[in-house]
Amino acid sequence: MALHRLTSVTMGVPNVAETAAYYAEFGLSPHADGWFSTRDGGRQLRIVPAFTRRLVDLRVGVDDADDLARAAANLERLGVDVHREPDRISAVEKATGTRAYLEIAPRVDQDPVPATSYNGPGRVERSGRAPGVLRDDRVLPRKLGHAVVGSAHHEATEAFFAAGLGFKISDRIKGVGAFLRCSTDHHNVLVLGAPVAFLHHTSWQVDDVDEVGRGACAMLGDHPERHVWGLGRHYGGSNFFWYLKDPAGNFSEYYSDMDCIVDDQLWTPQDLEGARGLYSWGPPPPPSFLHPEDLAAMMTGAHSTR
Repeated sequence: MALHRLTSVTMGVPNVAETAAYYAEFGLSPHADGWFSTRDGGRQLRIVPAFTRRLVDLRVGVDDADDLARAAANLERLGVDVHREPDRISAVEKATGTRAYLEIAPRVDQDPVPATSYNGPGRVERSGRAPGVLRDDRVLPRKLGHAVVGSAHHEATEAFFAAGLGFKISDRIKGVGAFLRCSTDHHNVLVLGAPVAFLHHTSWQVDDVDEVGRGACAMLGDHPERHVWGLGRHYGGSNFFWYLKDPAGNFSEYYSDMDCIVDDQLWTPQDLEGARGLYSWGPPPPPSFLHPEDLAAMMTGAHSTR
């Protein structure tokens, strides 16, 4: 596909220093200019001041100038103003106020991690103690996987990403939103219907389910109030997950084992309903997962960092 990866996101929050400290503890590497990097993806998160928490911008990698020209033409057919530069274009999605950049960028090839061996009924894949319980190193995310944004006009936001930028639809949550991809990962953006525009969560890839659990437990050791939802496994995307809450109220997700769509002809998008739209197994999501506690404050123009 012309688009090949979610390069980075910029998160606006009222409490920059406190939120930045959280993401450093989460396992991202801080830089002096407000950026944070992952092990494989480079600089992938920027935190900037904002009155309410929001997705300020996101950046998507493309291969060449032809990809930029194609997306610019599509956006202009939708009536969207496009800002053009030699190596990138940008446009604002009006319902959320998020600026999207498409930029010529190198593809990222991740060094493969050996598959974890699991014993099962009638088969012994490994002998001795499981490697997952012997690890004691710090969990460091490999890359930014996706961002989830709430939109008061989710159909228009979906059209901006799909018909405009060139994202592909992987699945839909019936009447609520759509999983969209700009890479072979099942989704890089999820658009959800909401009464106000806001950043719901960012999601960060780790090696396996043991790293999901270890990362979350380390974050919760001295801060149990950070827990939101997990451990579980989604249906849309199939990934293992555990969600935590940062000091600005955004959720952050450790994930592993995401579905990959390497051949569009072999994938059929589904309309997911009910619990299937959220998860395959795990504890039920708390009400605050779908309706964060600070939504009312954001709707009235107040802000909260709780």
